[in-house]
Parts: sequence; C-alpha cells; structure tokens
Amino acid sequence: MTADTHGATVKCLVWDLDDTLWTGTLLEGDDPRPAEATLSTLRTLDERGVLHAVASRGDHATATAHLARLGLAELFTAVEIGWGAKSASVHRISEVLGIGIDSLAFVDNDPVERAEVASAHPRVRCYEPERIPAFPELPEFRPGHLTEESRRRREMYRAESSRRRAQETYEGAPGDFLASLALELTVREATEGDFARAHELTVRTHQLNTTGRTYDLAELRQLSRSPDHRVMVAQLQDVYGSYGTVGLVVTEQVGDRTVLRLLLLSCRVMSRGIGPALIGHVVRGALAEGRRPEAEFVPTAVNRAMLVNLRFAGFRPQAGSGPAAEGEPLVLEFPPGAAPPAVPDHVRLVIPSGGSDE
Repeated sequence: MTADTHGATVKCLVWDLDDTLWTGTLLEGDDPRPAEATLSTLRTLDERGVLHAVASRGDHATATAHLARLGLAELFTAVEIGWGAKSASVHRISEVLGIGIDSLAFVDNDPVERAEVASAHPRVRCYEPERIPAFPELPEFRPGHLTEESRRRREMYRAESSRRRAQETYEGAPGDFLASLALELTVREATEGDFARAHELTVRTHQLNTTGRTYDLAELRQLSRSPDHRVMVAQLQDVYGSYGTVGLVVTEQVGDRTVLRLLLLSCRVMSRGIGPALIGHVVRGALAEGRRPEAEFVPTAVNRAMLVNLRFAGFRPQAGSGPAAEGEPLVLEFPPGAAPPAVPDHVRLVIPSGGSDE
C-alpha cells in the first residue's frame, strides 16, 4: 500500500474487479458477488460524492454485463476493462473525468498491479482489498463538507459524459450545438446550503475568476447578511442534466455605484457562453436600481478570459487609467446611457424571485 502522502481528499476510487470488488474470477465461470462490507463502502462513498471507476483485466462486455446483473453498473462513472497496463487505465480515467491524477485512489488484490500503478503514478494512493471496509473511516475518503451537490456528483459526471459524446458526434456548427443544449442558467441569492460549494469555487477556480479573491464560509455568511453586499450563485442545467453550482457573484453598493467585487465561473462551463449572461444580469440589476455598474478586475497569469468577458459585456477602464500590472486592481465602468447587454440567444436566464430574465 502507498501511504496518503499529501492529505488531499480522494475524488475517485478506482476498483479492480476479480477478488477485489467481488470474490471470485468471472472468466473462470464463477458467479462472483461483492461482500456486504464492500457494498456498504461503495454506497457510503457515493453518498459523499466520491466517484467510483473500474480499471480491471478481463473481457469488457462480460464484466459490464455482470456489473449490470448485480445492479452496480450505475455506480461507476468510468469503466476501463481490457488487457493493457492498469496504470494506463488509471490515466485514462483521470482524463475522462477531468480529475487530477493525485485525487485518485486504486484498490487491487494483486501486489504486482498495485506496484505497477504506484510506479507510474506515485501520487495515486493504492490499497489492498482488506482495507475496503475501513475506507469510509479514513480521512482521505471524508470530504470536509457534505452538500446536496456532492451527493449528486455521480449523476452530474454521467450527464457530462453524455454531453461530451453528443458534442463529439455533432455534425453542425458549434453555435447550433449550444442551441441544442437548451441551457438554463438560474441566478439566485446564496443561502446557508450554498456556502460550502461557493467557498470551494473560490479556492479552486483561477482562470475564470475576476479578482482571485477567496472567501471562507464565515466570510461568505457575513457578506450575505450585509445590507451593502449581495452574494449570488449561478446554477446551470441542460437537456442532459444539471451542471450544479457553476458560478459565484459578490457585489457591493458604494454610494450610487454597484461594484462587482468578484465573479467566477467553473472551468467546466467555459465554452457555454455563461459569462456574458451572468455579467449582463448584474448590469441590468444595477441599472434597474438607478446605480452605476462598476467592476473590479485583478489580472493574474491565467485570468485574462474574464477581462475579455467584462469588455465584451460593455465594461471599459475608467478614464485616465492605464493597464493594470499583475496583482494590481483595475476598475472598469459601464458607460452611462449604454444599453445593458442582452442574454445570449442560446441561454435562458431564470431569476427565481422574478421569473425569467430574457
């Protein structure tokens, strides 16, 4: 077994099948079944938002059919079954799920297979199957905050897999594919149940973050109660299912201005055109209250895309201000009298308190 050397939470547990997930060897004519403790571990980790995947030797069709007969197929978001190196299977699972290799764990009864994976991927934690019943008690399998979204993580990853397959086989123009998704963006005030996910977004999102600020749960709670601030979350869904909470907005009322202090988006929705829709909602809200929209932008090495989004929505640097150096704030203003940006045609914007904002 390799030790948990970095303390990060496991996001996906990769399983061998024969004599690991179940007892027995499928291709030898057995009818192998998992132990009750294994089933309990599978379900407990799934409820915590830990994904399950398979990297195993054998015949793909035979193994997947057996998983289906056992009623377990839906629990696995990626399945790699064949005769190649398991380290290659683990690498493909990381790529397919978009999860860093250091967030994966691997369980296999064969010490040679564990050693092969550990040699190729030293940051993948490897375990013997004897430890399976204890997995729910290990710190690396216990996420810091259990939310409704984490309980639905498997469902969201399966929806993302369906989207990806649909996009790969779509023969029309990219804009037509976006329209076919029937994207619905819901923007609402953050509540207590949103703060854990909002904090996670501020810590993990760098490319699509206007200022790079991070907020802990206490800070988000305090801002949401402040009469001068608004904390809003954005949730996205389409014909394939929910993307979950993909955006966070923090604004502050300063005199006759509404200042956008933070806007960030999950990188998973970079290609969906959600940035203009969310920025436009902030602008229209400020103008409806008779306030002048402003936005802070703090350039980093990776977040230029957010400046492009702000400029595309109509924001411009204040008169007399030059280019901001990395880490130095740049104040952008929305031109007086300019029309607020429209919601992109392929997005339906929903504001729960007031219906659609289209």
